[in-house]
Amino acid sequence: MNYTDRITSIKGIGDKTAKQFEKISVYTVRDLLDHFPRDYEEFGPPVKAAEAPQDLPVTLELTVLSGFQWKKVRQLSIGTGLAADDTGKVSITFFNAPYLKNVIKGGGVYLMRGKLKKERGLLHMDQPKLYTYEEYRKITGSLQPKYGLTFGLTNHTVAKAMKQALNAVNEEEYLPDEIIREYQLVSRREAYQGIHFPKSYEEMLRARKRLSFDEFFLFLIQLRKLKEVNEDQISSYPMIETADAGRLMEALPYQLTSAQLKVWEEIKTDLVSGKSLNRLVQGDVGSGKTILAFLSLLMAVSNGYQGALMAPTEILARQHYEQMMKMTENYHLPFKPVLLTGSVSASGKKKLYEKIETGEANVVIGTHALIQEKVNYRNLALVITDEQHRFGVKQREALSDKGGHAHVLVMSATPIPRTLAIILYGDLHLSVVDELPSDRLPIKNCVVNTGYRKKAYEFIEKEVANGHQVYVICPMVDASEETDDIENVIDYSAKLKSELHDRIHVEYLHGKMKPAEKNRIMEAFSDGDIDVLVSTTVIEVGINVPNATVMMVENAERFGLAQLHQLRGRIGRGKDQSYCIFISGNDNQRSMDRLKILNRSNDGFYIAEEDLKLRGPGDLFGIRQSGVMEFKIADIYQDSSLLKKISITVDQILQEDNELSSPKYFSVRQFLNQNAVNFIDFRTI
Repeated sequence: MNYTDRITSIKGIGDKTAKQFEKISVYTVRDLLDHFPRDYEEFGPPVKAAEAPQDLPVTLELTVLSGFQWKKVRQLSIGTGLAADDTGKVSITFFNAPYLKNVIKGGGVYLMRGKLKKERGLLHMDQPKLYTYEEYRKITGSLQPKYGLTFGLTNHTVAKAMKQALNAVNEEEYLPDEIIREYQLVSRREAYQGIHFPKSYEEMLRARKRLSFDEFFLFLIQLRKLKEVNEDQISSYPMIETADAGRLMEALPYQLTSAQLKVWEEIKTDLVSGKSLNRLVQGDVGSGKTILAFLSLLMAVSNGYQGALMAPTEILARQHYEQMMKMTENYHLPFKPVLLTGSVSASGKKKLYEKIETGEANVVIGTHALIQEKVNYRNLALVITDEQHRFGVKQREALSDKGGHAHVLVMSATPIPRTLAIILYGDLHLSVVDELPSDRLPIKNCVVNTGYRKKAYEFIEKEVANGHQVYVICPMVDASEETDDIENVIDYSAKLKSELHDRIHVEYLHGKMKPAEKNRIMEAFSDGDIDVLVSTTVIEVGINVPNATVMMVENAERFGLAQLHQLRGRIGRGKDQSYCIFISGNDNQRSMDRLKILNRSNDGFYIAEEDLKLRGPGDLFGIRQSGVMEFKIADIYQDSSLLKKISITVDQILQEDNELSSPKYFSVRQFLNQNAVNFIDFRTI
């Protein structure tokens, strides 16, 4: 078995199961190995009911006091009964498990594992997992991986396949011995074994450190080489300053902030310098980066060139297009924009390709469709990518190359601390829009537990009655195995429909929906036809609905603070007061204290710095970050000290051997060539 083999090469995985794996982006053996656990479950010895912590998985040794009662409720089989140990009674409920009718008998003693809750003085455990004493003895003291799943794919299936795939890991060490010693790294084989099936917490930490090292090392060494290629490159599209941008700024019904004006001067200076623009504009949500993008495109167009704006979603691309069309009409601008996305019909694309190639369209706004082979530009001088962390470096380069090394401007609302941004965006000059427009009302925030839900629903009804709209965010799309404690979009929207007044229109949105359906839902929400939108984080990138005044985030403890702040930026865009409700799925004091940082500040950069300080060993898993740079296991917040140290090491290596051609570093070069999936190819340098 090899890394590149299809997943079906693993025993027991046929075409049907392979299709389930494909839903979680696992196509090959390598993809499977890189599908890292999202968490681990630690199996300790059974505990007493009265001493067991609540809302955490525990194992109890319980005697069933009488036979279970089974009934059907709306096609759902429900079994209820009482069990006890010598410290107290526990009410047990099973859902859709009729096979247990012949397993659980009154007077029987069973090992039951699940989460305890206390209601009205009685302990409850829903859907516990039953173990035989022999089964439990084998896993006591171990860490069992919990993988990201999809409907129809079980954790057992993934773990079983993973054990076979680990046989494919047989890599020689590519790092020099001195780096291995300096960072105290285990081998890659040990790392893959230790991340998927660790024998201890310490082994898992060592494995994770090695895999994070490799990700950062690969990323940074190629980023440095990319910077060499781009540094001081003479522009193929020289520009002069024209009056159009100044006229537009005077005509706008608002004044640009001093931060916007400062960044605009930096962009303008780069464009007229004769060298290629390579700049990142980093600004908090709502700081006004879009107008800077439009001013930059206006300068390119007024110099007779084309510009392109690439957004990560069709929804955001459409919003940019509609906003540009409106501004073109209102201020008589020379823009002739077209919208190019994946959902455009084949005949529609053909017409757009002609307009782009002849130059009839001078601004092209779209998604990844902008970099397809069939798209030929007449004179593409400026490329802008919105939400850079959603695109690989190679994708950005591909768009720039469409214009023969066009100017590159990158926009990001992801609040990354400046010290890390300088490392992560090492091939770009950095500009920061660190000021919000003065007319923005600060969002009012609250951090609460699940006991607040009833009041939250009443508040949502009140805001909808006042003519406003609401976002509700859930971490998951649908129900998966071992995630009964995590809210999912599909089930939660059904729950809201039953809890809220009949007149309130509730719909859901998630990334697995077809583009046409996603666009239909978002347009309906934007038009005010949907009152409450239950969504995953798909809405975090740039959807603008000024009438939305409430955001409620379920299982807020499972998101990174920076991402929660970015989600919060979807509200507070209109003239009315906005509110954000963060609901924590557990009462863990550390989680609550962390979330309360969002109470104290609406400043994304402050929040990002605090997130950096607060991460501890217990936060390695379970916290969903916004996919900054799309690292698979490394986390720029959790692993910031490692990232900074590797950055220094990479500089030292390239200073010693810039081409990595010496015997000492030749295996590093080979490793880069084999793994350069998202960046430049070392063989071309």
